[in-house]
Amino acid sequence: MKEQDLRDLIAAVKSGHVSRRTFVHRMIGLGLTAPFANRLLAHAGLAQTATQAEYKPTKAGGGGALKMLFWQAPTLLNPHFAVGTKDQEGSRIFYEPLAAWDSGGNLAPVLAAEIPDIENGGVAPDGMSVTWKLKKDVQWHDGNPFTADDVVFTGEYAADPATASTTIGNYRDIKVEKVDPLTVRVHFAKPTPFWASAFVGYFGMIIPKHQFEPYKGANSREAPANLKPVGTGPYRFVEFKPGDLVKGERNASYHLPNRPYFDTIEMKGGGDAVSAARAVLQTGEYDYAWNLQVEDEILLRLENGGNARGRVEIVPGGNIEHIELNSSDPWTEVDGERSSAKAKHPLFSDPAVRRALTLLVDRASVEAHIYGRTGLATGNFINNPPRFASKSTKWELSIDKANQLLDEAGWQRGPDGVRSKDGKRLKLVFQTSINAPRQKTQAIVKQACQKAGIEVELKSVTASVYFSSDVANPDTYSKFYADLQMFTTTMSEPDPGFFMRQFLSSEIASKDNKWQGRNITRWHNEDYDKAYHAAEGELDPVKRAALFIAMNDMVVGDPAAIPVVYRPGVSAMSRQLRATLSGWDNVLWDLKNWYRET
Repeated sequence: MKEQDLRDLIAAVKSGHVSRRTFVHRMIGLGLTAPFANRLLAHAGLAQTATQAEYKPTKAGGGGALKMLFWQAPTLLNPHFAVGTKDQEGSRIFYEPLAAWDSGGNLAPVLAAEIPDIENGGVAPDGMSVTWKLKKDVQWHDGNPFTADDVVFTGEYAADPATASTTIGNYRDIKVEKVDPLTVRVHFAKPTPFWASAFVGYFGMIIPKHQFEPYKGANSREAPANLKPVGTGPYRFVEFKPGDLVKGERNASYHLPNRPYFDTIEMKGGGDAVSAARAVLQTGEYDYAWNLQVEDEILLRLENGGNARGRVEIVPGGNIEHIELNSSDPWTEVDGERSSAKAKHPLFSDPAVRRALTLLVDRASVEAHIYGRTGLATGNFINNPPRFASKSTKWELSIDKANQLLDEAGWQRGPDGVRSKDGKRLKLVFQTSINAPRQKTQAIVKQACQKAGIEVELKSVTASVYFSSDVANPDTYSKFYADLQMFTTTMSEPDPGFFMRQFLSSEIASKDNKWQGRNITRWHNEDYDKAYHAAEGELDPVKRAALFIAMNDMVVGDPAAIPVVYRPGVSAMSRQLRATLSGWDNVLWDLKNWYRET
């Protein structure tokens, strides 16, 4: 489609001659996605229309207990310290953002009175600011009013380097202004095409100023509310056992009528993904099970059994199961810190070793024999929306080519078949969390590596430890005290801006930032940094997409990370539970509308 044809079609939507639905379907036919099509309309001044939840209850409460099983349990309940998805989900029970991403990639207001756009004056045409109007009569769980002061404070809190928040990347380059008690304006340092980052979705949860102000900065970890949240959400805090249990009760003062439906909520941790699936699909002991990284053969058997009590829900998103290569040396301590960016990895400094590894990951077998419909083999880090997916990358399994690369680079096999060079033995420690699909993937990779003369030691860490936010824990994935590691990175919004921040040099995890930086690989690439910062201010959607495609190609071409499978969101629900899930936000993004149909 030519540019003028696109402009004419958008004008037809504005005039009412073409429906939004028709426009979106036309764009999908051209290879775009619904979220991207809606962003084009929003950029043209047409407000987005979020999916309206079908909610049947006519009064709040009376629904009994909602029981959820999260086999990776939260270790804290401050959303701005969340190291992994489990902590974000636990926090989302109690805290809310200004807006959330629905299943179609549209913005849905939560604490905002409306979604800003050009038409209502909320989005500045020059891309330099966005103005949010807040809902009236919203209360914190302790009875204090929610105001613009809380939004301004949240931005300052997260942006303060001394706070060491995991969300600092969303807030450090903005200025938040209080316009009046129920209006805030977010100012950007340069034209910003994707303005819906701060205060939205995963990383946008608002915290109360009166609870956290005494703990802003260096003593941020001492706030009692880190473990006893006071939010605006549909459920109030009752109990928290880190790594085990979160309990809440209905918020009788919630800011929407007839909500929430359930009287209590329980998020239980522990066990594994298979037992979690069984507890919903087969025994019916729980209403919901999260993140079912389970072999598809097992899921199909549980779901289709004669006494099945639940169903599997699969929703598209942008999550990627990948293997990271440590750019730093995990075995040498520098200034009291292992995996320091100051010490380069002794083996991966040779590009031949890195490139050989990309040829030793049998993605086809991982998809066919482990993930099935829940994990699709890919060579791209960005897979969705398709607009941002590179078409120039490819992947292959070739032990012969890997051997050739290593031979040409001077890595010679010893008597035991393991290669060495300049006194360095080609031995790697490969870690991940304890989870059957991951251990099977590890075994597949190890077998191929052995055939190429690479010795691989497998390490499996309990998920609650591996994804822990405890800065004293040596086995967390953010510490990365191994050569290789594998996990899933979640794409939290239908735009790759925040998603690809994890490879920025300024985001390198270190002792100084309490290992909260998102760049866990410690990879440094000046061309990547330049492309990323150019994309931050590029208002042309085509040019911006091209920049992210180039970034993807740098990451997988170097490689800093090896994509394995693209993973849609997979959950299990009881047959009676009614809940709308989104692949672009937390599972609990719409918790206020969950109910049980009798």
